[in-house]
Amino acid sequence: MKTGLIMEGGAMRGMFTAGVTDVMMENGIKFDGAIGVSAGAVFGCNYKSKQIGRTIRYNKKYCADKRYCSINSLLKTGDLYNAKFDYYDIPKKLDIFDTETYKNNPMEFYVVATDADTGKAVYKRLDNCDDDDLLWLRASASMPLLSRIVNIAGGKYSDGGTADSVPIKYFESIGYDRNVVILTQPADFIKHRNKLVPIFRVCLRKYPNLVKALATRHIKYNETIKYINEKEKSGEILVIRPPEALNIKAGEKSPDELERVYQIGRKIGNGSIQKIINFLKQ
Repeated sequence: MKTGLIMEGGAMRGMFTAGVTDVMMENGIKFDGAIGVSAGAVFGCNYKSKQIGRTIRYNKKYCADKRYCSINSLLKTGDLYNAKFDYYDIPKKLDIFDTETYKNNPMEFYVVATDADTGKAVYKRLDNCDDDDLLWLRASASMPLLSRIVNIAGGKYSDGGTADSVPIKYFESIGYDRNVVILTQPADFIKHRNKLVPIFRVCLRKYPNLVKALATRHIKYNETIKYINEKEKSGEILVIRPPEALNIKAGEKSPDELERVYQIGRKIGNGSIQKIINFLKQ
């Protein structure tokens, strides 16, 4: 049996995931592997580096800083979330990411990105969280229109949520058969077709397969959630989700709002600890 942790994205809805995962780390819960998508990747990597509280700490400190996330950054660089500041200055200088602990932790960590040329999901294991791995984290969280396509070793990649928002089937396919899934939407959530698809067709016309994936994302997402619900009912997986819509902006500037969502995650996490322990022991 291999135990896995699967983390959905959702921009600053990821503060919910951070609250849950901090509580799990505080209670010594370990997994054989974890996989994150978009915010679930860039925040979830702190599980492997064992840095409790890091996600909420640096987000609250820099959320209103124009170097972190701003229209100014989008206009100047093509990225709403500034690539240099977010993927170099913060982890290497301002709130240092513990790469040694990350590398020495035997838990495998994967991220999901979308191949811009094919529109298909790409799953990448990150062993070191070095500069190359940081590119994959950035690609996984590169929201269409709000971020540039990320070039890695000749390939072009975009937001992982486009092709596979909750990669449970992939994790099962590589042997993870006892999985805890953290979702950032409530149980009654249904995803609808993105209203920006006509704009995607114009702005991303060089990548027709990526546009097609964006246009059908809601269908794939809802099918995945149906699959997750069925496996949850049978007891094959354990799902942790917010009780209601989190209602937080993708580029939230208020530390209080980030803290609010984080505390919802902590509350749900604390209420789920014994269930998680029992589930992983079965």
